[in-house]
Amino acid sequence: MKRPQAQVAVLEAADAQEERRIDDVAAAADLKPEAATRAAFELEADGLLEVTEETVEHYELTEEGETYVRESLPEQDLYAAAMDAGAGDEPVSMGQVIGASGLEGGAVDIALSNYARKGYGQIDSGEITADPDADTGADPEMAALEAVADGRVEDADDDALSQLERRGLVAVTEETVRSVVLTDDGVTQLMAGIEVAETVDQVTPELLTSGEWDDVEFTEYNVEADAEPASHGKEHILRQTANRVKDTLVGMGFQEMQGPHVDAQFWINDCLFMPQDHPARTHWDQFALERPDEIKELPEDLVERVKSAHLEGVGPDGEGYHSPWEAEVARGLDLRGHTTSLSMRYLSGHEVGELEPPERFFSVEKVYRNDTLDPTHLLEFFQIEGWVMAEDLSVRDLMGTFTEFYEQFGITDLEFKPHYNPYTEPSFELFGTHPETGDIVEVGNSGIFRDEVLEPLGVDCDVMAWGLSLERLLMLMYGFEDIRDVHGTLCDLDLLRETEVMH
Repeated sequence: MKRPQAQVAVLEAADAQEERRIDDVAAAADLKPEAATRAAFELEADGLLEVTEETVEHYELTEEGETYVRESLPEQDLYAAAMDAGAGDEPVSMGQVIGASGLEGGAVDIALSNYARKGYGQIDSGEITADPDADTGADPEMAALEAVADGRVEDADDDALSQLERRGLVAVTEETVRSVVLTDDGVTQLMAGIEVAETVDQVTPELLTSGEWDDVEFTEYNVEADAEPASHGKEHILRQTANRVKDTLVGMGFQEMQGPHVDAQFWINDCLFMPQDHPARTHWDQFALERPDEIKELPEDLVERVKSAHLEGVGPDGEGYHSPWEAEVARGLDLRGHTTSLSMRYLSGHEVGELEPPERFFSVEKVYRNDTLDPTHLLEFFQIEGWVMAEDLSVRDLMGTFTEFYEQFGITDLEFKPHYNPYTEPSFELFGTHPETGDIVEVGNSGIFRDEVLEPLGVDCDVMAWGLSLERLLMLMYGFEDIRDVHGTLCDLDLLRETEVMH
């Protein structure tokens, strides 16, 4: 019986008593691994060989992981600095501890995001505490890092390994290992003797011009054989969802707003009737920028009207805050903590001229807040801002708009809870149910703008408005439990590659 040379070589290199890996068989047969694999599948189809497959995981430290093995994890450094600062006895300023820890840049965010998760202590309102009983020397993630570095992956805790992979400290690759063993028929044919058939694996110009192609035997190809996986870039799932939100709102009759990420506190807070001594306007909740000059281009008439609303109120029965209002504060530059600053620019006529009801506008843009990192909070995220200007609007109009919007994304279990905002009355928060955990997740805030907001802007009709979280919409749609899996330093690239986009 005649067979192609590769098949004969694989049969002779295989064994009937024990499985041999394809790589070892290929080396013994003097073949490339892919050629040996193809021959093995052809022999298996003829019943002469049995092929088995096993998935093997390989762990390797990333460059960041190697740094931490040599030194320590950022959260361990933060804990040590906190203990030195006395945080084991009473809360200490977080800025003081971070400065003493020597952490810089992204390492600070990493330390803060893992500190409380590991039970090292708590971070709240700009202060940090440390648990004196925490044993950072027995940190399972550090132990797992060291195990990977020493080639002892089997000694590492599985949960710790998974966390290290999510943090990008170890790279995990999967390899499909194939092994072969001779069947009884394979042994019989080998004993009977197999001749090598003369075959060719490609058509050449010489074969065509000489006419020999009609007389030779071509190698059979297994079109079902595995190919090397190819990773390629694609649109990020968050961007896909943002674009879908935009399409949905445009379809509901809205126009898109655009504006600066760095803006004056006047547009971010003052126009929203937020007093200048409001806690949310401190550096603990928003990011102030240092500039040689304050912003100068503010409409003077509007500034005076907004100032009057803060100090004296609006209307015969209105009351202001009876607290200081300084133009210098209003001109201070911040990273916007919400995109309602865009709404103020548009409603005032400053951006696109005076608007006449009815009007609908929206934006899906990034905002920045000095929050504590956790599975549902980031320092920067996307807000779905929107408002409708019309006569005689009510909460029922607002709730109906949300119902219609969220139904486009398969979310039909919205819940509403009354809430307080300095700038809307009535106000309420929106909640949805997480599809995996069953937890109630806050997805946004909304209400009808107060007269103290609208009258200085020159708007004499109702305006209902909202700010929704794009990331939390994503969590409800796809079941993500930790938004840091989707973007940021702990982003799970495999999750993004494998998640099927919903339409």
